[in-house]
Amino acid sequence: MNNTITTQPTQLWAPASFHVGPTCWVSDADEEICNSTAYAEAHEALIQHLGLDETNTQMTRTRPQVPWTTTIVTYVDLYVSSIIDVNEKAQSISTQIKLIIVWRDSKFSWNPNDFCGIGTLAFSKNVFWSPDIGIVESIKTEFGTKESPNVQLRYWGFLLTSDVLSLTTACKMDLYRFPFDIQSCSITLQSSSYSKKNLVIDSLNDAEGVTFDSKESFKSQGEWELLNINISTAQATIVWDDMDQLIYQITIKRKPFLYFINIILPVFFFIVLDVTSFFMGTSGSDKLSFKVTLLLSISVLLLILNDILPSTADKIPLIGVYCTGIFCLIGISIVETILVNFLMARGAESRSLVETTAAVSGQDDGVRDLQSPPDSVRDQNEMQRCLCWTRVARIIDVAFFVLYIITIIVFLSVLGKLWVPVMS
Repeated sequence: MNNTITTQPTQLWAPASFHVGPTCWVSDADEEICNSTAYAEAHEALIQHLGLDETNTQMTRTRPQVPWTTTIVTYVDLYVSSIIDVNEKAQSISTQIKLIIVWRDSKFSWNPNDFCGIGTLAFSKNVFWSPDIGIVESIKTEFGTKESPNVQLRYWGFLLTSDVLSLTTACKMDLYRFPFDIQSCSITLQSSSYSKKNLVIDSLNDAEGVTFDSKESFKSQGEWELLNINISTAQATIVWDDMDQLIYQITIKRKPFLYFINIILPVFFFIVLDVTSFFMGTSGSDKLSFKVTLLLSISVLLLILNDILPSTADKIPLIGVYCTGIFCLIGISIVETILVNFLMARGAESRSLVETTAAVSGQDDGVRDLQSPPDSVRDQNEMQRCLCWTRVARIIDVAFFVLYIITIIVFLSVLGKLWVPVMS
């Protein structure tokens, strides 16, 4: 082994393009084969060369000064590995992400050939300066497993940190087409103390690569499906400084099957049952009790929706219009049933009055013979009035039934057209 340690590395360059995936850093350096003793000596020599021994740690914490500019370019990769929870009421989303941050510091460059082919070095994270990149939308951030205690150094002067975070961020959701909705939530990375003149945040990989790797490592196959991740840049003005921002826009699609089975389909069956109730007998209270039971059943589903959907929505969700519309239709149907029962009851009262009058007048046969024509005319008038009430009740019932069917068809057709683009 060559024991001479050069103070200046002979190669200070980075590949024109490199890839940091969600699992590893790809190295292009060929490691020199050394025995264990030589390797240990080279490792200690490399630590001293980089100033990472105990006497020089203060120097390592200083901000990097790159030779060509005073602006530090920080590269970031963000991968979504799981969607833990989406809280529509609180307008927040909980995800598990892997955040990889890479930056360059010329102080930590070396020639692997001078150190037994060592091209990668892991060292304690608290020894180095690192960019203070935070998440603007963060409500709560925890380490998903355990915080990585080390920073990885590459021989061409790049440092890398990789952390798995359980992240809860604010996300303004559009629930107009719930449960056939697609949501877009942003994760904005920004430095809290460096302006864009001192620190610039750039993406390490393009949106297509990040989306592909996120889908490959996606662990949760629950209610939500990851569609894509878009990457954009922006600037935020804080007091008098402009901060550089890197925005990851995560687009997810809800799987509506559970809500379709538990809410949409039962409500549709309720309206079908209400239509079939028109074929029940128009007399008695059985028909009215049946309709009231349907109305109470929809009320329970409306209470469930109230616990899911936020009360501050800009637009009423279509599922709320759907349930409320059918609730109103069944309510109008109950009013019509009460009216028809009232008319049928009036007809029954008139018929009962005619029968009672005929029974009383039949007690005196002699008097009945003398007054037969007047009583006959009166009975006929009462009977016609009885038939009139019954006829009006039946006409109203049939006319309402036809209008009811037409209204339901139109209502469901219009509502379906609003949902079809998302469902398809």
